[in-house]
Amino acid sequence: MTEIARTASRRETPTVSIDSVKVGSNHPIVVQSMTNTDTADVKATARQVAELARAGSELVRITVNTLEAAAAVPEIQSRLDMMSCNVPLIGDFHYNGHQLLKEVPECASILAKYRINPGNVGFGRKKDEQFATIVDLAIEYGKPVRIGVNWGSLDARLLARLMDENAKLSKPLDASVVMREALISSAVDSAKQAEQLGLAHDRIILSCKVSDVQDLIGVYRALGERCDYPLHLGLTEAGMGSKGIVSSTAAMAVLLQQGIGDTVRVSLTPEPGQPRTDEVHVAQELLQSMGLRAFTPMVTACPGCGRTTSTFFQSLAQDVQEFVRGRMPDWKRRYDGVENLSLAVMGCIVNGPGESRHADIGISLPGTGEAPSAPVYIDGEKQVTLRGDAVAAEFLDLIEQYVETHYPARIREDNP
Repeated sequence: MTEIARTASRRETPTVSIDSVKVGSNHPIVVQSMTNTDTADVKATARQVAELARAGSELVRITVNTLEAAAAVPEIQSRLDMMSCNVPLIGDFHYNGHQLLKEVPECASILAKYRINPGNVGFGRKKDEQFATIVDLAIEYGKPVRIGVNWGSLDARLLARLMDENAKLSKPLDASVVMREALISSAVDSAKQAEQLGLAHDRIILSCKVSDVQDLIGVYRALGERCDYPLHLGLTEAGMGSKGIVSSTAAMAVLLQQGIGDTVRVSLTPEPGQPRTDEVHVAQELLQSMGLRAFTPMVTACPGCGRTTSTFFQSLAQDVQEFVRGRMPDWKRRYDGVENLSLAVMGCIVNGPGESRHADIGISLPGTGEAPSAPVYIDGEKQVTLRGDAVAAEFLDLIEQYVETHYPARIREDNP
């Protein structure tokens, strides 16, 4: 049989160190996120950073847009230290980053990375000067930089020049093609400018964010061919709910499958009352579903059909998912490899036993007309049959027992 390749090999890139996090082709693809609090609100920002880190965000970006926000960064870091939260903080700068980093050196020193947008780092003759100021400070404090271009704030002069040049061609290109070229040129030219100013090649990450799926794929394919910097992926302004999730995964999955991308962020608009951490979970599930990383045990669950008139399997699947997420911080601290655990919750006899055997632990619940019993399969073998009102609790206990007995301990039980 012909072997099907799971993914293309990653682009070869330098390794960029962001405190303890390594970004580049020889390292796992990194999940990052961004707070939406007022950074000057130290308590709220530190709390949200910690929430995102606990959810699995390996880098967290915060807005630094005012002197008050810059001055808050040391206090935020102090609170995170007290919470034993060591996630690297990234400063997101627009318009006045050169001033803030100079006026609040503690902020410049504490941030693990600076994000610069070439489209609004400065305008006219001040652009190069202000860009150079931030780069010089990054060099002084030993910080890497992400040069992040966004089509909502693209350098107007660059775009106008490329549009004029295109108009003079005998066969002008479509405006969308010129827009893509402007994004790529802005990123690559800015990176070269930073290197000319003295920033090391392995201290630069690039991104070119757009909000259209096909544009993102086209831009990053071309960007990946024209440079070897690590690339940060993200569909900007992805949207809310299923639209944002589907659009982000549709775009990034194609690129990741082709070996393009070293860090990812899913830019979801949070639904009212929903936590900011949803964007972290989606990014993790994207990478894990593609077999690129493992973060938490995966649950295969039956979608339901006419054979599953009971909704119990739906409730149990939800209970299992919530149980796993709740236990994962402790499991990860205590056991090695538990993120690779696979689980199955199935709703009837058609695919239930088969899917359950494929999982490390699976349960096949009774469908319409089936006997009221639920066989549980462990490592491919039927081990026990559950019945009665305590099926859910007993199945969760079996999962806990499996973790305790099948994964080697990271630390001793008496030395937490």
